[in-house]
Amino acid sequence: MGADRPGEFELIRRFFAPLAKDPGSLGLTDDAAVLTPREGHDLVLTKDVLAADIHFFAEDAPEAIAAKALRVNLSDLAAKGARPRGYLMGLSLPSDWTVDWLERFCNGLAADQAAYDFHLLGGDTVRSGNGLQVSITAIGEVETGSAVRRSGARPGDLLFVTGTIGDAAAGLQARLNPDFCRDHDLTESEEAHILDRYLLPRPRTRLAGAVTDYASAAMDVSDGLFADCAHMASASALDLTIDLDQVPLSQALAHLKIKSPEDFARCLNGGDDYEILMAVPEDVSGNFCRVAHLAGCPVTQIGHARAGEGRMRLEEAGQPVDYDRYAGFSHF
Repeated sequence: MGADRPGEFELIRRFFAPLAKDPGSLGLTDDAAVLTPREGHDLVLTKDVLAADIHFFAEDAPEAIAAKALRVNLSDLAAKGARPRGYLMGLSLPSDWTVDWLERFCNGLAADQAAYDFHLLGGDTVRSGNGLQVSITAIGEVETGSAVRRSGARPGDLLFVTGTIGDAAAGLQARLNPDFCRDHDLTESEEAHILDRYLLPRPRTRLAGAVTDYASAAMDVSDGLFADCAHMASASALDLTIDLDQVPLSQALAHLKIKSPEDFARCLNGGDDYEILMAVPEDVSGNFCRVAHLAGCPVTQIGHARAGEGRMRLEEAGQPVDYDRYAGFSHF
């Protein structure tokens, strides 16, 4: 360890204790946190592990890495309808970490804690033998029995998705291939948009209340819209159909669709969108859309549910589309 680096307990006191504002953290002075849910509420827990050069680039800004680690978990909480309460963090630092890097990383955590109103509860920091890894366990609260699962879709439900789809996967392609945007004639603003969507997800936390009030099933879109829709179809034991003509696209993805249909297809189901896919009963869909609009969260109807065998189907112009041309993200 470098002479200018603090030891374990000084590391906690200097960098992480200032982030632990919830009383349940015990000021990070103990080996565990103590968290009591409010009366009439359940706790919702989710975990994501992010590894350098798999989920982000090692050279990315420390603030952005911290924000992404928190936000991918916040997206899971929002899809359950849960309000963020706090998080545990496991941080595996590479051998060449610096105090400046860690200060910037913690500044990124602090900024998102303020933006999303939740705090560090505890965790662990170790040395990594294989690059930076950040593991976040996020904890949220939802009224007892109201957490929305992916398995609740019913025949007749309408499918909705937030935001736009495919931007983050296109941003990853732009990071991997410096000529990607130029080869596909994307403008500077379109390039900036897809790069930002890859680097900094926008979890739909403002929609959490509408999810619990109106959705019969919901999940965040991380592996790819069609891949995650297939997960929902299987869990709900019915068929879900997506109309490709209705999938919301940014200007950048609409441009890519015209310029390179093959690259567009790969990006559309490429993952890392961190939007929310929801099944909503048709009779309340109008109210749902109004509430989402008031929450400042755009939603688009993209399909429907019907009795079936737990399969996801794609249609375009009313005709079936072969799913095989769209490859979702796979962890292994």
